[in-house]
Amino acid sequence: MNRTRLSRRDLLAWTACAVAAKTAPVLAQENKLIEWVVGAAPGGGSDLVARTFAEPMAKSLGRQIVVVNKPGAGTNLAADYVAKARDVEHVLLTADFAALAVNPWLYSKLPYNAQKDLANVGMLVRFPLVIVVSAQHPARTFPDLLSWIRSQGGPVAFASPGAGTPHHLVTEQLLRNLGVQATHVPYRGAAPAVQDVIGGQVPFMLVDSASGMPMINGGKLRALAVSTAVRMKTLPDVPTLQEQGLKGFEGFAWQGLAVPMAAPKSHVARVSSALLEAFNNPLVEARLQALGVEPLSGTPAEMDRFVKAERERWGTVVRDLQLKLD
Repeated sequence: MNRTRLSRRDLLAWTACAVAAKTAPVLAQENKLIEWVVGAAPGGGSDLVARTFAEPMAKSLGRQIVVVNKPGAGTNLAADYVAKARDVEHVLLTADFAALAVNPWLYSKLPYNAQKDLANVGMLVRFPLVIVVSAQHPARTFPDLLSWIRSQGGPVAFASPGAGTPHHLVTEQLLRNLGVQATHVPYRGAAPAVQDVIGGQVPFMLVDSASGMPMINGGKLRALAVSTAVRMKTLPDVPTLQEQGLKGFEGFAWQGLAVPMAAPKSHVARVSSALLEAFNNPLVEARLQALGVEPLSGTPAEMDRFVKAERERWGTVVRDLQLKLD
């Protein structure tokens, strides 16, 4: 009988090929891009925050992270895309106020269920909201703006990055408290809304600090009031709404990070660790400060509790305002 004898060199080569064949899929999986999905247009606050965190997190995870913008439907398009993703370990979602807390109240039927389809990873930031007008608008203070609105003889328009965003709902609540009417003009993201306020096509809006600060500092927008309880460090001369007679009024936008619910707990833990590590990065800290946003780091469990409280709070507001978007 003829027998084939393998030399030591042949045996080592065969073993190396076998190991490579087994590990190739693993290496391909590890080198695969991660999509960070943002439900807003490029250039806005949500987009800038995601890009701020994506770079250091990519280094921690050892994978490239690409920010993908899917604006529209009050961030429902982005949330649905991530909720139904098959590759659950290669997709992240900027999970915001709208997708997690408000849209279940605003829409009779959603293509996803935030509580069942998305797993919270950790909070990202809180955005103060600033009432702004064009630099050419006659109003120089918030009382000036109210007087101007009331003098127009009918409802004026206000812009927002989209229906159901905090910018939209906080403005609706503010107008109701003041007894003033205005027509909502939703945009596909903060950047186009800001541009139309600058151009005078829409007279005012509540803009998040990340989207508005560059234009405020550049003299293209005039800040009249902030909706947070205390003045912003980056706008120390702009009074709060509470200072101007609206006692107890506060509103802000917030964002966290989520993944598909089907993602393994070990994966959620890895992403959470990378996110928490990013908060300690001096470049991230400096960038968030420049954007005028407040960091809100925390664990998945802490985000769960925060989102639950916000969902209950804004459910009450939406019912009181009798708002529906479908």
